[in-house]
Amino acid sequence: MRIGLVGLGKMGANMRTRLRAHDVEVVGFDRNPDVSDVASLDDLVAALPAGQRFVWVMVPAGGPTRDVLAQLATLLAPGDVVIEGGNTHYVEDAERAATFAEHSIGYLDVGVSGGVWGLENGYGLMVGGDAATVERALPIFDALRPEGPRDEGFVHAGAAGAGHYTKMVHNGIEYGLMQAYAEGYELLDAKDIVTDVPGTLKAWSRGTVVRSWLLELLVKALEEDPELADISDWVEDSGEGRWTVDEAIDAAIPLPVISAALFARFSSRQGASPAMKAVAALRHQFGGHDVRPSSPGA
Repeated sequence: MRIGLVGLGKMGANMRTRLRAHDVEVVGFDRNPDVSDVASLDDLVAALPAGQRFVWVMVPAGGPTRDVLAQLATLLAPGDVVIEGGNTHYVEDAERAATFAEHSIGYLDVGVSGGVWGLENGYGLMVGGDAATVERALPIFDALRPEGPRDEGFVHAGAAGAGHYTKMVHNGIEYGLMQAYAEGYELLDAKDIVTDVPGTLKAWSRGTVVRSWLLELLVKALEEDPELADISDWVEDSGEGRWTVDEAIDAAIPLPVISAALFARFSSRQGASPAMKAVAALRHQFGGHDVRPSSPGA
């Protein structure tokens, strides 16, 4: 199988490597010529067989994604398929799917989780779109998802928009989990009676009901920097936490934990917080997200 991949940043480059390791031929395009396989989007499309093309778009959500999709709409042919794997707001997907359908081009929206560790561990994939198009794309998804049963790490969540919607909710849950671990870390660290905070968290990583990969990553961050001294407590939000809370308001569904975690990120930009240092460290560990260096004396 041969596909095109647009966007070779932290996620895209690793996805290209994993696909190739699973015998999927990849033609990659990026604005950075040092990592790109071809010189332009036109060249990428030309390198794939018309009517059978799969083009996976992995660029930042918003304007960059819209620009790439607009170009692809003029370059692709009936029978081709666009897979949009960025953190797009799900409300855009139904219209995009309809627009491509007018030209007999398939469209799938895919929420992708796994961060910088996806290359080694595989990616969690949440797919929206029609069943026939999803079926055609299964060899791609099987190459990217974790080893083992397909339904552990992959789901066809529903129609267009369902993939990005489920990823939005996933990231909202992620906000709450990280905040809980971070607050627990700060409380442990505040009491002199606990002399080994990293060791305590590591002990929780096996056999306890709070064990998880996120907890393991917090332990890893503390082993690398026991006081998190090199990390600022400023924490960005990707936007998906806000969308999750907006959806909850529209549906009149209470989300006190996720909402509080989102607001905690806002508060991180107003004053020092050991808990928010831990959240920043976690985001860097699983996703390679940038962190701000700690200010001298902080």
